[in-house]
Amino acid sequence: MDSIVVKGGTPLNGKIQIAGAKNAALALMPATLLSEEPLTLTNAPRLSDIKTMTQLLQSLGVEVTSMQNGKVQVLSSHDMTSTTADYEIVRKMRASNLVLGPLLARHHQAVVSLPGGCAIGARPMDLHVSGLEAMGAQIELKDGYLHAVAKGGLKGARVPLRFASVGATENILMAATLAKGTTVIENAAREPEIVDLARCLRSMGAQIDGEGTSTITIDGVDRLGAATHPVVTDRIELGTYMLAPVFAGGEVECLGGRLDLIEAFVEKLDAAGVDVSETPDGLLVKRRNDRARAVDVTTEVFPGFPTDLQAQMMAMLCTADGTSILEEKIFENRFMHAPELIRMGANIEVQGGTATVNGVERLKGARVMATDLRASASLVLAGLAAEGETVVSRVYHLDRGYEHIEEKLSAVGAQIERVSE
Repeated sequence: MDSIVVKGGTPLNGKIQIAGAKNAALALMPATLLSEEPLTLTNAPRLSDIKTMTQLLQSLGVEVTSMQNGKVQVLSSHDMTSTTADYEIVRKMRASNLVLGPLLARHHQAVVSLPGGCAIGARPMDLHVSGLEAMGAQIELKDGYLHAVAKGGLKGARVPLRFASVGATENILMAATLAKGTTVIENAAREPEIVDLARCLRSMGAQIDGEGTSTITIDGVDRLGAATHPVVTDRIELGTYMLAPVFAGGEVECLGGRLDLIEAFVEKLDAAGVDVSETPDGLLVKRRNDRARAVDVTTEVFPGFPTDLQAQMMAMLCTADGTSILEEKIFENRFMHAPELIRMGANIEVQGGTATVNGVERLKGARVMATDLRASASLVLAGLAAEGETVVSRVYHLDRGYEHIEEKLSAVGAQIERVSE
């Protein structure tokens, strides 16, 4: 099993290319199920989660061709062989549930295992199910599988979401493109990944209006066609690498970075004493002083502070001047990185969904264990600021969402390497 070894104390300088968004690509790939014609995705990230989604789609009979070292994915669903998403694949990744809506829309049936993924709370499927049921689907849970049928096809409906769920919005949005009539998703998620999916579907021929707002209207069409679509920049990878020079010092330009993707995050960086400036190619980041300032953070649905940057922000605040309060409002059990940071000398108190971080002057290297995808990134970043050597184990979590993190950080001066144990 691989580990990441980081030696702290080296300032960073240079450029980091930000990859296409994992969470966008994982929704875009199942969109191929809506059409017999090919879907080509450019700027695709090269991650283990992408491989898992590829395996799932191939198990359904989708042809997937990888080009340009994985940065271009060509998907074709012209010869589907199955509408069953098997547990052995789905259990590896929660986003696997995004095949449910497209399969129902085009084939009027689907059998999809309940999904797996990071252990950061229940994240139930009820919003997906109730939305598709409102569109005429009959869905029954049997032996861990959702058995779904839409006799005669899905029908347009009003779908109010009690929570602005990204996954439910994506599933219902894709399903509605081929439904008969008009579907209105109320309290829809507004994330950039939703906007990216809607733009891709529109290029395939879908009739969609309102993406990026809380109300999305979809007029169903008879069929969708071929398209080529560039995957949007990964705002979570962007935010992660923007924090690197805050930990280590120096300045880093994140190529492909856009302020509109992470405005709430940048506001907190500014309050913490971090300069972020736009360049012709991305965003340039450097801290103003030797030590960041404490800030309070509350995670919210977009456009609020992203839950997927909470762990990285907590790690940064461990060495900030003062006391910070972090409130996690999206997922329960998402402070599992706190005990690992404490092993490195951090002063953190967790009570329920609130963490109090009392900044210390310096962290110390230690052997720590990744508990989920974003927690693993926070520990690597913490290693950049720690005295001595930090060894992060279980980095298979990391590989789900970060493309060669050790190569990107070492290219800007970090002392970091991957080792096999």
